[in-house]
Amino acid sequence: MTRTTVLTPEQVPAASKETLDALTRNIGFTPNMMAAFAQSPIAFNAWAALLGSLSKALDVRTRDSIGLAVSEVNGCNYCLTVHSFTAEHMAKLPVDEIILARKGHANDPKRDAAVQFARKVIESRGQVSDADLKAVRDAGFTEANIIEIVALVAMYTLTNLFNNVFDPDKDFPAVAPAGAI
Repeated sequence: MTRTTVLTPEQVPAASKETLDALTRNIGFTPNMMAAFAQSPIAFNAWAALLGSLSKALDVRTRDSIGLAVSEVNGCNYCLTVHSFTAEHMAKLPVDEIILARKGHANDPKRDAAVQFARKVIESRGQVSDADLKAVRDAGFTEANIIEIVALVAMYTLTNLFNNVFDPDKDFPAVAPAGAI
């Protein structure tokens, strides 16, 4: 049950409307998280700008795998439903790869290095080791890519925290709890 208002289209602040309308057109509907987040044009528009910029980082399979790993660590069930859906339908990841990503891994060695690094970033609050950095570099990631991984971790953490605090009703198919996978 949501712990904040999920805005109707008529309630959306004017300063959030253009961004929310664009996201709605892109997705095909307005997710409850976005309809709630839009209450703060400052926070919502900043998040949407970050989302738009980071949608150009890495590849979609890696981005979704990082989103799954981070959301699992942060215990965000809303985001796990979203990322599981997008990983399957947009990134075309098979179900076993989605489960693997939630556990902080991937079958592809390069993506595995990125997901493992992202998980270490969130678990250690950024206090990664030199060996962690070496591993992601050795997998072929540039300094710019590593910065993008850290930025993705931060962006996904923002939505995880938002959704954990406000608990909007889920509008994507439910996923099994972590203990069941």
